[in-house]
Amino acid sequence: MDEQLKILVVEDDPEIRDLLDEFLTGEGYLVQTADSPPSADRLVERRWPDLIILDLMMPREDGLSFCQRIRARSQVPIIMLTAKTAEIDRIVGLEFGADDYLGKPFNPRELLARMRAVMRRTTAKGIASDPGNSVKRFAGLVVDPQARSIMTEDGASVPLTTTEFDLLACFLERPKRVLSRDQLLDFTRGSSAETYDRTIDVTISRLRTKLAACLPPDVRVITTVRNVGYLFNPTVTDG
Repeated sequence: MDEQLKILVVEDDPEIRDLLDEFLTGEGYLVQTADSPPSADRLVERRWPDLIILDLMMPREDGLSFCQRIRARSQVPIIMLTAKTAEIDRIVGLEFGADDYLGKPFNPRELLARMRAVMRRTTAKGIASDPGNSVKRFAGLVVDPQARSIMTEDGASVPLTTTEFDLLACFLERPKRVLSRDQLLDFTRGSSAETYDRTIDVTISRLRTKLAACLPPDVRVITTVRNVGYLFNPTVTDG
């Protein structure tokens, strides 16, 4: 069990908020709760959490706005709680930088599993012993899987969310190979994740945009292979 990680729950429903507070505290986490994004802002200013559980629909300010504001300052993992049938809300949440989503109503145990999966990817436990996680270079960019960082050769950082970095790392281990959406979901989110093709599409779109901003316009990093999947084009070298 992860111990003493700081979790911020932003949820306007007092029953759900209290349920998560009690459940996660019982699992050994340090939990703070807020009933609105403005209240959460004040907590974040005092102490950044290790993970944020964020409700999408709130009366004073919606979760998307808060997620976007957090993403401008930090790559802290964010799990968004959404209406069970609101597929478009899930897509938009991913576009705004959420790392995962969970439909309401939900089982707290499933939320816990998703939290642990996101945190494992964020902290990259055990990667120091993985020979496949040496520094990688492609198209003038330098990726350090152990530090989970990507930089231009002149030292400028390229900010990626947890999910975006996981997807990039997957491509770097399998360059010039067509990967299906199902393969990418398995590689980056695990077999317990809900199968949802648009998750990959949205994340690749975000990743393309961020990489394109620091590469020459003629460099096509990720190509869509129609009805098959995606192909990582650049040559990847170690060191």
